[in-house]
Amino acid sequence: MRTVIIGAGIVGVSTAHALLDEGHDVSLVDSARRAGRASLANAGWIADADIMPLASPKVWRHVPRWLLDPLGPLAVRPGYLPRIAPWLVRFILASFPSRIEASIEGIRALNARALPAWRRRLGKLDLHSQLVEKGALSVWRRRGAFEQARRIIARQQGYGIAAQEIAAGDLAGLEPALRNVQAAVVYPDLCHVSDPAGLCEALLHRALARGARHVQHDATAIEREANRLRLRLGDGADAIDADRIVVAAGAWSGALTSQMGDRIPLDTERGYNATFAPGTLGLARPVMFEGEGFVTTPLGIGDRVGGMVEFAGLRQAPDHRRTDAIVQRLREFLPHLDPRTPGRRWMGFRPSMPDSLPVIGRAARDGRVLYNFGHGHHGLTQAAASAEIVADLIAGRAPSIEVRPFAPGRFRAGFSR
Repeated sequence: MRTVIIGAGIVGVSTAHALLDEGHDVSLVDSARRAGRASLANAGWIADADIMPLASPKVWRHVPRWLLDPLGPLAVRPGYLPRIAPWLVRFILASFPSRIEASIEGIRALNARALPAWRRRLGKLDLHSQLVEKGALSVWRRRGAFEQARRIIARQQGYGIAAQEIAAGDLAGLEPALRNVQAAVVYPDLCHVSDPAGLCEALLHRALARGARHVQHDATAIEREANRLRLRLGDGADAIDADRIVVAAGAWSGALTSQMGDRIPLDTERGYNATFAPGTLGLARPVMFEGEGFVTTPLGIGDRVGGMVEFAGLRQAPDHRRTDAIVQRLREFLPHLDPRTPGRRWMGFRPSMPDSLPVIGRAARDGRVLYNFGHGHHGLTQAAASAEIVADLIAGRAPSIEVRPFAPGRFRAGFSR
């Protein structure tokens, strides 16, 4: 079967391998000119312990404080507000208790399969060394904020996620560089990768070695014929014929889904980070700074701090005052960090859905076109698992989890959840 995958980020290349396993003739279509894809410089977490959607009490608790800070963890550029308004309405609707519960169940179902799927994929490709198994920490500046989070932690534990509160003395033994922390939880089973961009590149090279092709052009249109699909490309390049097409173009997927009759509320969370020389932060494992809007990761390529949710679309220039603000706030927890320490700054685009669930399923107008995008903060986490689901759907097999929560049409009026 000739299958074209639009997008060669972590979700696209993972999907390529899942389909190569099935004997597909695979082409990956992606423009080398496209900057800011989330696969290139994310935090590197396999965040399978996450269960809460962005539209949750955990986030709403901090929204007023964040919005009052012009360089805070959550921002909407004024000129982008009219465009993001319909998405924000759906985000508010996704905050209703019943909808939060549906999102939690969907996130947990997919994340529970994330690490096993990655172990299978990396094992098949002899890339085990990319996975770092050191656990992770969540830390709170104030004890009261931690007490408010106990219900979420208990629910994680109810799902079988290992999460253990640690005393101040034990925290000092684990991460002696940390200061101004009144509560902490260790997640001993959480993993990260040594280099997100390096992993994506290695997966692409392995796919090419297995017979896939990389077509470095923009996908501009999907044409449907009775016995084939045809993908039109930019720059006057020849079109590609296919039996199946998978749209996995992350934040750039919307134009193609519209052509297929699907009005999907996809938007972009712009995230910022800085990467310092290895060992600069003095932390041995990834750390989530709860309520602060950022995380740190000791990657093999350097120590990274990143976060932020900025809504400003795909065209506005980065505002690296936000990156500087993250680093300044980090110094409150790591006072040894010299503000003059050089770091490589970056901004990227997370493909975001209002309910924090990816879009996985068939296009409305043609079941030969499938979607696999919109993973938000969980693109790296969920890539291998969602790739397996797409392979199941194309093969006509029932996936290992219920896929209705991820259906492309779930935002249509009359859709039954």
